[in-house]
Amino acid sequence: MPCDETSPGSAFRGVTTQAETRPSAAAKPLRWAADTVATMREGARLHLDYSAQSLWSIDRMIEGIRREGAPLAAVQEVLRGFGAYAGEVMARQAGAEWWATGGDHWIRTPDGRLWDPIDEARRCYAGHGSLRLLCRDATTAVPRS
Repeated sequence: MPCDETSPGSAFRGVTTQAETRPSAAAKPLRWAADTVATMREGARLHLDYSAQSLWSIDRMIEGIRREGAPLAAVQEVLRGFGAYAGEVMARQAGAEWWATGGDHWIRTPDGRLWDPIDEARRCYAGHGSLRLLCRDATTAVPRS
């Protein structure tokens, strides 16, 4: 069940930022995404602007890390950050929201579909996914029957 900023114990009480209207499930992914943006700006000189086009760069970064042969355990946090960034792009592009349960975080688009951008980042690292394509699919409206 999703939480919102009015739920007891909410981390958003008294906050006057954009996050004030976001569900509390967004707190961790927003932080992971922001950390990724800062790290990529400082370390890789890559400007991430939360646009769908910026996910091309993220897919290429993941591919580069994969080619270096780092073990998955060594890059889990980096992949989590890339996935959270992609999820935040999806949230902004599609008017979606973060959902969390049992420590896992998903994006729920307005049409009710659930997406797992953090797992998709892991799939990208394995050579079987694309955050850019996941975002495209999530932001494309599904016709109602």
